[in-house]
Amino acid sequence: MCGLTGWVAYDRDLTLGGDTTEAMTRTLECRGPDDKGIWLSRHAALGHRRLSVIDLEGGRQPMQVTPGDDTQPVLVYTGEVYNYRELKEELQGLGHSFRTSSDTEVVLHAYLEWGAEFPERLNGIYALAVWDPRTEELLLVRDRMGVKPLYYYPTRDGVLFASEPKAILAHPEAEAVVDAEGLAEIFALVNTPGHAVFKGMHEVVPGTVVRFTRNGTTTRTYWTLRALPHTHDLDATIAHTRELLEDIVRRQLIADVKVGTLLSGGLDSSAVTALAAKALRDQGSEERIKAFSVDYKDHGETFRDNGIWMDPDTPYAVDVAEHAGAEHVIVELENHHILDEDVRTAVLRAQDLPVSTGDMEHSLYHLCKALKERVTVALSGEAADEIFGGYNWFFDKEAVEGDTFPWYDAWRRLGGLATLREIGLWDRLDLDGYVKRRYTEALERVPKLPEDSPEEARMRELTWLNIWHWEKFLLDRKDRISMAASLEVRVPFTDHRLVEYVYNVPWAMKNFDGREKSLLRAAAAHVLPESVLERKKSPYPSTQDTAYVTALRDKVAALLEGDSPVLRLVSPEAIRALLDRPLEEYAALGGPWGTRGVMERLVEFDAWVEQYGVRIEL
Repeated sequence: MCGLTGWVAYDRDLTLGGDTTEAMTRTLECRGPDDKGIWLSRHAALGHRRLSVIDLEGGRQPMQVTPGDDTQPVLVYTGEVYNYRELKEELQGLGHSFRTSSDTEVVLHAYLEWGAEFPERLNGIYALAVWDPRTEELLLVRDRMGVKPLYYYPTRDGVLFASEPKAILAHPEAEAVVDAEGLAEIFALVNTPGHAVFKGMHEVVPGTVVRFTRNGTTTRTYWTLRALPHTHDLDATIAHTRELLEDIVRRQLIADVKVGTLLSGGLDSSAVTALAAKALRDQGSEERIKAFSVDYKDHGETFRDNGIWMDPDTPYAVDVAEHAGAEHVIVELENHHILDEDVRTAVLRAQDLPVSTGDMEHSLYHLCKALKERVTVALSGEAADEIFGGYNWFFDKEAVEGDTFPWYDAWRRLGGLATLREIGLWDRLDLDGYVKRRYTEALERVPKLPEDSPEEARMRELTWLNIWHWEKFLLDRKDRISMAASLEVRVPFTDHRLVEYVYNVPWAMKNFDGREKSLLRAAAAHVLPESVLERKKSPYPSTQDTAYVTALRDKVAALLEGDSPVLRLVSPEAIRALLDRPLEEYAALGGPWGTRGVMERLVEFDAWVEQYGVRIEL
């Protein structure tokens, strides 16, 4: 999937900046272990790390149409454009000629043909930078749903940019400073689009083009969700959703390397896996799709229904693999795998921020590492819950009628909010005020129709909040952790055609039979076993082993030793009170969203400040 970075400076000669550009590029090695490249000019320096997926020999970057002609635009790009073959044919009809079979070259020619409007023509997941020496302009572009990350950091005479903050922070002019607003983003789980946590750093908002010139910076939104009348009846809606899903999965199987899927046994990943298997059969391929699942040792025997995780995943994943004819691989973990300090450090470095969901992130890293041993690309089921209405809070009266982000109601009931308040962190950072402000801002952007009923308007709001705030967190987590394992993950449910269509399906049609994601169940019914079609949603697996919680408590106790950074935010007395709670409370309902999750975040925050040399400004 690759990693990009760069540096524009209008008041200095960047042909002398090779060492700094190399240092920035080196931080992204996991994103692109197969190749590297640096391009230097007087006012722009670009770096790239490549994970080879399409045209393994010809897609080297930074890329120019005529290599060595530094009067022409140069591109660094990460991601995949799934309609690149159609675009290439169109561009050839307009007189363009190509020297490679890569989608990267198609993107570059698209810029040359259509200028800054070229992103509208792309269907895919991408982040890219184009430096045009003819106008001395830099364009930063991010895909519509924000699957691929992209950040920038203005300087006194230009800008630094990269796929990940760590590359920007490798530049001597960038500081790892976090103020009260950045801390609020970390601990309140608001996930504000455009917010990068580090002071002075920004995230390119999904669906936008950011343009830098000598005269300043401008941002243009090239795509956002719109509210449109839905004209299909239920049968036609199901049929069209099925057609879109089949086309999307078929396109996303295109690669010059081996492709697999992430299979949890839930509806979303099962649908992706089964549709991928069907697409291969339809193409006449004898290859079986490789499907990978994660589980904890003895989970089937020790599993307890705690109201959130109601049954183990593995039996359902096995059903799907057998039904679809997939080659199934189960990655089995034990406590020592997710407590391993090297793994925890790798996950922290992958995300550049403290982990938010504890053992889930560490187990995901192990799963991605296992996939990388067999495949280079994997399809995943993220985003279905957000667009089809799969979370419990879509059906919870308090959450629906509430005046905050809907996941806060779940967080409250699971104990995490109460614990943050009890240790004083919630009030110390005025998270009530911050969350309220961000929630109000978010609601102002929700697209609605004048004829929407109050109920329909509210469900649009909840869907919008989930897509632009909650999904942002999930997509970023999946990208960072998978790329730390040098694995490219594609996300079929983020195809903008599907998102646009399903967003405008009336809520009553999305759950027409009274269950979550009724529309998706019906659209994928032709490829799924009955067991999965009847299964109620279950989150990604989390360990229930009390031995894990005991080890975590030891890590929290260690925070009281020495000059721990977390003690600037939480008093020693509050941490001792946390440690005095019964072990059963940590291991009970809520998992990473309860008291245990607060413990995880304190430990990870402490490690993050130490490892990144973060300066806290309060």
